[in-house]
Amino acid sequence: MRKISKKLVVGTAATAIVAAGAGVAFAYWTASGSGTGSASTGNVAGITINQTSTVANLYPGGPAATLAGDFTNGNSSATFVKQVSVAVDPAWSAQADSTLPACSATDFTLVQPGATNAEVPAGTHKGSWAGASIALNDAATNQDNCKGVSVPLVYSSN
Repeated sequence: MRKISKKLVVGTAATAIVAAGAGVAFAYWTASGSGTGSASTGNVAGITINQTSTVANLYPGGPAATLAGDFTNGNSSATFVKQVSVAVDPAWSAQADSTLPACSATDFTLVQPGATNAEVPAGTHKGSWAGASIALNDAATNQDNCKGVSVPLVYSSN
């Protein structure tokens, strides 16, 4: 019969103690709880609608001039633009000769651009819009006050 050494007994006992301790280390308690937290969203700044087409030499009853452009998006990410709209500033009028009717927004016909429906990347002169036009109406009244004026166009988007 073989004699069991003292080292073997001590080693086996130590292993059993470590294994029993490991079982205790993996034990845990369950509990329910609650808590709160929050998340925030960023904010978006408006974009600038740029007119890149040049319009000159409009005359009563003449052809419409094309309006087109792009955007300046100062945000840090893309911004969605559904539609661009254009109008002659309704507060504007020009009347160099007070004996004649003033030139005003009603002297012009605007065709609105088609839907843009695009994401405009961040940066200057990004994306594009097109399809708009402006024409000087052929009115039944004297339109001499519309000669040589700069017509202020106002762009907006949604």
